[in-house]
Amino acid sequence: MRQPAQPEPGASPSIWSRLSTITDYFAWPLRTSHYLELVNPLWTTHKMQARVVKVWDETKDARTLTLRPGLNWRGHRAGQHVRVGIPANGKHYTRTYTISSPPEREDDCFTITVKAIDKGTISHHIVRNIKVGDYLPIGLPQGDFYLPDAQPIQPLFITAGSGITPAFSMINSLIAQGRLPDTCHIHYAPHEFDVVLGKELKAMDRYNDRYHLNLIYSREGDDPSRNRFSKAQLDALCPDWKDRDVYACGPPSLLEAIEQCMEEAGCSRQLHVERFRAPFTEIPDDAVGGRVRFAQSDVEADGDSDTPLLKVAEEAGMNPPHGCRMGICHTCNTTLVSGCVRDLRTGEVLNEAGSIVQTCICAAAGDCELDL
Repeated sequence: MRQPAQPEPGASPSIWSRLSTITDYFAWPLRTSHYLELVNPLWTTHKMQARVVKVWDETKDARTLTLRPGLNWRGHRAGQHVRVGIPANGKHYTRTYTISSPPEREDDCFTITVKAIDKGTISHHIVRNIKVGDYLPIGLPQGDFYLPDAQPIQPLFITAGSGITPAFSMINSLIAQGRLPDTCHIHYAPHEFDVVLGKELKAMDRYNDRYHLNLIYSREGDDPSRNRFSKAQLDALCPDWKDRDVYACGPPSLLEAIEQCMEEAGCSRQLHVERFRAPFTEIPDDAVGGRVRFAQSDVEADGDSDTPLLKVAEEAGMNPPHGCRMGICHTCNTTLVSGCVRDLRTGEVLNEAGSIVQTCICAAAGDCELDL
């Protein structure tokens, strides 16, 4: 068989795209990209993949993966996230993770830092099983949680847990560009050994006079409740916080406390928030679930009133399309065939056949049937 043309080292994607348009005529019914995948999966243009080139354990339950993307990759803005495909247990899953490295890296790689969460099958798989040499499907960078082109005068980052990742990318990007302003950073973790990217954070604090790090250990001391976020604590750690642009990322309880503090101070317009899951409204006490039927898959399962339909499907052995898992990307959209579902963000009940249902943020509100 004739050897397919291969991209020259350093050839730009646009040049290779023009060349492959010609060679595709000889590769029909496939494309040149399909043959190149057999040689090097990173040369494909019909799909985007990345090779795991390094793994590093940050803590006992958090790992950083260094990924080398293929030809179709484009640079990200510090703070953005990326969809990553994870093969696990004979199935293919998709999760969204913040890119934890700055775009100024010189090796054409990027990193994601993943923390294993309770009952999180995929996050545990990444932390325990992903190894150097694995190839993972990826998407393009997305998200609007990033620093504006017009530099903030004095940023304040408030983060907790794996919420450190977008802030870490932003701060490192400013350092790499040589334009780090006076920056205050408050980060919460249960204990010192639980600080994700802790070694790097301390080094940044040690070698950058304009970066001021405050690590708060929420489960240490005689009265751990004193280590939770509060206005008094904010006043003590960052007295000029009302004059700063605030970037916050972490668990819902922290973000709610920050939003309330900023609103009471009349500073809501200065607050920028990144959430790892959608904020759900309070479900009525008398709310009920029901029997969920997935029409195309001929699968039925019981769903309660506050479990997203996406999770119901996955626990029933399905692997429906999904992406962000928080109602942003609409990859999980499907059609309501019959019955009722509830939008967990607003509490609104959808009961009209033909309505579009986002399975990641809707739950059963009685028996229902979905076109999945």
